[in-house]
Amino acid sequence: MNDDRGDHDEIATTDPATEAFVAHRNLLFTVAYEMLGSAADAEDVLQETWLRWVEVDLDQVRDRRAYLVRITTRQALNRLRTLSRRKEAYVGPWLPEPVLTAPDVAEDVELAESVSMALMLVLETLSPTERAVFVLREVFDVDYDEIAAAVDKTPAAVRQIAHRARRHVDARRPRAAVSASVSRAAVDSFRRALETGDLQGLLDVLAPDIVLLGDGGGIKQASRRPIIGADKVARYLVGGTRKIAETITIDPTLANGNPAFLLRLDGEIDGVMAFRIEDARITGLYYVRNPEKLTRVESETSLTLR
Repeated sequence: MNDDRGDHDEIATTDPATEAFVAHRNLLFTVAYEMLGSAADAEDVLQETWLRWVEVDLDQVRDRRAYLVRITTRQALNRLRTLSRRKEAYVGPWLPEPVLTAPDVAEDVELAESVSMALMLVLETLSPTERAVFVLREVFDVDYDEIAAAVDKTPAAVRQIAHRARRHVDARRPRAAVSASVSRAAVDSFRRALETGDLQGLLDVLAPDIVLLGDGGGIKQASRRPIIGADKVARYLVGGTRKIAETITIDPTLANGNPAFLLRLDGEIDGVMAFRIEDARITGLYYVRNPEKLTRVESETSLTLR
């Protein structure tokens, strides 16, 4: 297997195991990515899933899609526990790895919300098992018995975990879905103010309690603590862009199914800025500069709930 992100023309599809894996690959990647918040780790999980899948006796498999999701979930859970330890030693805030997505992802409201930077950050506050259960049940509508088999719990225990995780996420996720037009308007206003250094323009579009998180991973400069409050965030942004105004370009894009910016310095990718928007104002700014997390922002990644 190789990291071809969905282009499997070179693989002969006469083998039933290969056919099934290729048919569901985008779904499996989406499951792993939502569980891990890392595209690179999701790809590794797919490699591990493939190696286990080709050893399976397909005559004993009633539902190949469900079986593949089960393998992927188990591998992602193993990886998630390792990732949790890695995050404890991470320099500064840890943000999910952004992925460039096609407009069809943005048009699927349920999918766009589930992979949004805002919700992915909320999922970071769950335990590994809670996250797996929440993603499988709330995002992919997997039945409790199948989730139980994937996470090695009883269906009754899975129901309790799902309820606890749902309550936790609902208390922290954006209060209400914002329409695509409202999101675009807020992001466009933010961009104009940022490009012109318009401090008041920024204050008009930033929520009073906005939080800015920067992820440089100890490789690129970024604030190691959250910056909170519209005035502090606006001044931080204006001061930062003023120093590099002649070399920075801000290109609108879609990342994780939502409006985002791809920022370049002297033509080289510097980072991706994503947003959390509520009531037509920006409540969260997430700027990923860690170059190890910018490998999926030059070509689109296929995501799906089905």
